Amino acid sequence: MSKESMDLFAYRADAEFQADRPLAERMRPRELSAFIGQAALTGEGSLIRHAIDNDRIFSMILWGPPGCGKTTLAGIITAGTRCHVVRFSAVLSGVKDIRAVIEAAEKQRRFHRKRTVLFVDEIHRFNKSQQDAFLHHVERGLITLIGATTENPSFEVIAPLLSRCRVIPLAPLSDEALAGILHRAVRDAENGLGRLNLTLSPEAAEHLIRIADGDARSVLNNLEIAAHLVTAAGRRNIGVADTEKALQKTAPRYDKSGDEHFNLISAFHKSLRGGDPDGALYWLARMLAGGEDPLYVGRRMVRFASEDVGIADPYALRTALDAVSAYRFLGSPEGDLALAQAAVYLATAPKSNRVYRAFNTVREVVEQTGTLPVPLHIRNAPTALMKNMGYGKGYRYAHDYKDAYVPQEYLPDPLRGRRFYTPSDRGYEQTVKARLTEWRSRIASPGKGTS
Repeated sequence: MSKESMDLFAYRADAEFQADRPLAERMRPRELSAFIGQAALTGEGSLIRHAIDNDRIFSMILWGPPGCGKTTLAGIITAGTRCHVVRFSAVLSGVKDIRAVIEAAEKQRRFHRKRTVLFVDEIHRFNKSQQDAFLHHVERGLITLIGATTENPSFEVIAPLLSRCRVIPLAPLSDEALAGILHRAVRDAENGLGRLNLTLSPEAAEHLIRIADGDARSVLNNLEIAAHLVTAAGRRNIGVADTEKALQKTAPRYDKSGDEHFNLISAFHKSLRGGDPDGALYWLARMLAGGEDPLYVGRRMVRFASEDVGIADPYALRTALDAVSAYRFLGSPEGDLALAQAAVYLATAPKSNRVYRAFNTVREVVEQTGTLPVPLHIRNAPTALMKNMGYGKGYRYAHDYKDAYVPQEYLPDPLRGRRFYTPSDRGYEQTVKARLTEWRSRIASPGKGTS
């Protein structure tokens, strides 16, 4: 076989490989102007844009949920740099690979006067010894590190390495961003589905966006499956029935932004507040059957636990949070039961909105009175100068007094004596009320709070 034939064969093989890549990979933006979402991080005047435009890449950890654009953004950052770029996954690489990268970086600097940018996907998969292996080289500037992770870097990246990197948090993509990504993929004839002349109904687009939950990769993968189903049937329009078949999930039977959505969540909320577990379970089941996002319902229960139950049952908030966590872990349908358990608990818990009311009152007072100065006696005094200015003078340490309580003022002088929180007689708040009543009685008779 001639060299020309071999080159043609390789070209065709590469073209076929590129065409067979998943839609999400083909649609990955190569430059910042095509990057949709994360406008606060990539817009004009942003740190990321400045780093790209001036080729001043710095060590960073891109932290965010799946499909929010971490790997894409890293690729855009490194695409135009004059630095030597190395990319690998923490899942497949070990200390040996890191040492090879360091040796190559030394050669790049010595012979080509180039810095090395190392992109590590899923950096949280590196253990402590692996992270230690390139810590020193990041510190001395041989390597500029760009890491991507879905996990909290505070827990997954060692502190010395974390202190040498800037953490860049990325948020889940908005519905508007996902809609833009969807429609661009449908129109794009080079990398997307444009050559198929497909149309996407608004209901189908909304269904894909809802299920994706902020994940661009998910929305494109699901669109690709639906497109295959439609073209195999000889059709050109992707409707909601096609997305239901592709996703194996039904679309919501009510508009999430319409009246029925608000009617159902209102009925659910009022059933919880009214102490009716039967009504709460019914409206919960109605929402889930209609395609409502279970995590939206979970978030509403977390809010309810603070707003309507409060300190009357301090375990209510923990129960609601545990239900959300359990649903994230299990998904549907197993996780639905955790939401049902929380709904019954909240409906049957003693209720108090006193914390909610107190905090709203405090917010109004703060807005009216502005930034009142902190009283001198409860200011911290870490220096001699501050002590001489009266910081901390007269402060009484509560643990030196009976019941670890001593009457003294903690509000600014113009608000002296104000009472914002008044406990109810319901649930655990009854205990709080008795305690506060006894403490506040000592303010009128200071002699009770003796050391």
